[in-house]
Amino acid sequence: MSDQPRLSAQEIVERLGTAVSRRARIRAVAALVAGLSGAAFVSLLWLTEPDPLPGRTRLAFALLIAICVAWAGYGCWLLTRKVVLFAADRVVAAWIALSASTATTALLAVIAAGRGTDLWPVLAVGAVFVAVSVLLLAHAHRERARLLRRRSELTT
Repeated sequence: MSDQPRLSAQEIVERLGTAVSRRARIRAVAALVAGLSGAAFVSLLWLTEPDPLPGRTRLAFALLIAICVAWAGYGCWLLTRKVVLFAADRVVAAWIALSASTATTALLAVIAAGRGTDLWPVLAVGAVFVAVSVLLLAHAHRERARLLRRRSELTT
């Protein structure tokens, strides 16, 4: 039993659309700060190198900066949203994770092959990260679909 008055389905949906939770805002700030910090750190490291870096190192630095900027953009996007996203944020985060893990695995595999070292440890670790990212993406899509179905049920 609750002391609160019963709300209609439309009132509940309207209340959901008025604010983003504190937890989501904390996640957004963490993603923004971590992304900006990582991009700044790698950029400064790259810019302060006294000698020109090899091509693969420049490519790795550029990839890391791009990943960090993507997370910072994700955090900024979350902070600017004033409505409930119905798990769209989770889908976007999972796509960033999948893209980053796939690109990092591919780059490390190219570097390992170029050096003539064993490729299987890189591919094994990369496969784990990619598999986890795929699972997170599938879970995020299922959760978003469930929430959208529930919203549809409440509004009709």
